[in-house]
Amino acid sequence: MRKWIIGILAVLVAAAGIFWATIDKDMRRLALNLPTDRNVLFWSIPQRDAAFRVLDRIPFISKSRIIYAGKNIYPLPKGTPLDVGIDVDAYMRYQRTAGLLIIQDGKIRLERYGLDFSADGRWTSFSVAKSLTSALVGAAVKDGYIRSIDDKVSDYIPDLEGSVYDDVTIKQLLLMTSGVKWNEDYADPKSDVALFDTHKAEPGVDVTVSYMRKLKREAPPGTKWVYKTGETNLVGVLVSSATGKNLSAYLSEKIWQPFGMEQDATWILGSTDHEISGCCLQASTRDFARFGLFMLDGGMAGGKPVLPDGWIAEATTRHVDTDQDEYGYGYQWWIMSDGCYAAKGIFGQGIFIDPKRKLVIASNSNWPQATDRQGGDQEKKRLEFYRQVQLAIDNEAKAIK
Repeated sequence: MRKWIIGILAVLVAAAGIFWATIDKDMRRLALNLPTDRNVLFWSIPQRDAAFRVLDRIPFISKSRIIYAGKNIYPLPKGTPLDVGIDVDAYMRYQRTAGLLIIQDGKIRLERYGLDFSADGRWTSFSVAKSLTSALVGAAVKDGYIRSIDDKVSDYIPDLEGSVYDDVTIKQLLLMTSGVKWNEDYADPKSDVALFDTHKAEPGVDVTVSYMRKLKREAPPGTKWVYKTGETNLVGVLVSSATGKNLSAYLSEKIWQPFGMEQDATWILGSTDHEISGCCLQASTRDFARFGLFMLDGGMAGGKPVLPDGWIAEATTRHVDTDQDEYGYGYQWWIMSDGCYAAKGIFGQGIFIDPKRKLVIASNSNWPQATDRQGGDQEKKRLEFYRQVQLAIDNEAKAIK
């Protein structure tokens, strides 16, 4: 009996060794730093380092849908290396950057990776996804699924009828000026942004709609800006309701395939199987940069306009002021005074777009904290880096003249 037990244990040990050897390095890293709960806001730095590259492969987080890429890839030729004028490696270490890509005039001027990440990997977007969701609203308007962004939200989401959102327009959702009370404090476990992820939906109702329709009003619609991830999730529900398509399929159809993204992406689903449209899209750093190029190219994909005439100009106009001095807000884009605009996600995800310089900077990171409000100055240093890149391009142009 003893020999039999020893034999069985040897087989199990050997099997475990084979399993460990055959799973990829990202999943091995995750196994050594597995988060103990769903709330990313309170994970440790090593847990986030491991999870951000495989968030769509952690079973207890959620299911995800694939955003399929096509066969034709949008080329990213290498240009002359850009001398940024600072120690980029030191900057990346301070930012805890996984991927950094600078594209100027359609060419890669700088591409570097850290945290044992590479061009082949996918990193989660967090709120960078909001700007992609905004583009899908434009596509739905162009396709005739949405009549006007001045329509009431409840016209497209009937389960919101009779709630605080009855008098809110799609445009006000895009601008986050609904006047609905919301707490986006990432350090507060009792904030709305922390609680709504664990909300149990009412039977037959989307989980986001179930949570949001119980909120209270604090200001008349259109009069007060407050950043609300939950409202971008509502925008996603609205697009799906209007188009009759899930967001992953619609994004693949309108942008991911025809524009020429290099890799399939994924979008994590909420508990009622709808994409969490204010967050959680996993893609390569190069494909995040390609989305920036899609915006720079006027919203064209496959030689056809995806967005209505004037949509990009309107979406990237500073409609309202925010609580961040450097930025106003447009249709789910952060707007700067010089005409540049950005998609921003917690822990250091970003797409910076400068139309004047034909510049896109895409970055994926794992900052020590979600934003500078929780301590640190990574967000401030990233903005300084953007400005340094602009200066380097301007100095280069002057030298050529």
